[in-house]
Amino acid sequence: MSSPTPIDHLIAQGREHYSAGEFERAEPFLAEAASARPRFPDLYNMLGVVYHSQGRFQDAEEAFETALKLNPRYTEAALNLSVTYNDRGKYDRAREVYTKAVSASVGQPNALDTFARGKLANMHADTGAAYAGLAMFDEAVREYAKALDLCPEFADLRVRLGNVYRDMGMFHAAVAEFEHAKKLRPDFIPARIHLGVTMFSLGRKDAALAEWNDVLEIDPENKSAKLYIRVANDENGPRAGSALPRP
Repeated sequence: MSSPTPIDHLIAQGREHYSAGEFERAEPFLAEAASARPRFPDLYNMLGVVYHSQGRFQDAEEAFETALKLNPRYTEAALNLSVTYNDRGKYDRAREVYTKAVSASVGQPNALDTFARGKLANMHADTGAAYAGLAMFDEAVREYAKALDLCPEFADLRVRLGNVYRDMGMFHAAVAEFEHAKKLRPDFIPARIHLGVTMFSLGRKDAALAEWNDVLEIDPENKSAKLYIRVANDENGPRAGSALPRP
């Protein structure tokens, strides 16, 4: 068995610092290794992440592009490049790269690993949030649905979709999402808080109070739950059907 070469040592040191999040220390090792072995796409992807963290978006773009040239099916590099294009205002190119990354996984359920699925889901969720902020609710629902197709077990995404449904006046659809989030993560407080708000909006005060009291069982100092309980029980406060303060 041959002994490790100096380049192998460079790669090993670069990976070690990179994995530890020590990007400044990883960069010289990765850069020298990439120069010596320019056919390794993983080195360029790691360099791209390092450059992106430093705000060197053009360098990051070039590194991710190189990684994809070497391996056109490198999903992580494609997603990183899409994000970088967005950062540089190259929205059409970002969508093109993103679409190719998604298309590459069609018909291949295991083509995307957990990291890639999560990253894609969060990209859809961020787009959904942008649409929701502009009151473009149908578009927001579509984006959150795409996110949940990729990661159906993400309770926080179900809560965000539920909030959009509630803003649309689709209270029963909102309740379904909050209930689903509760099943996924019984201790996920935002699901119970928002479910309580929605129940109150439906005139179901007792059900709302039950959710908020459950929150206090999990977190006795939860300020939102205490506030909503106080407001709901205030005879001079909002009645059923009124809107409570947004959590």
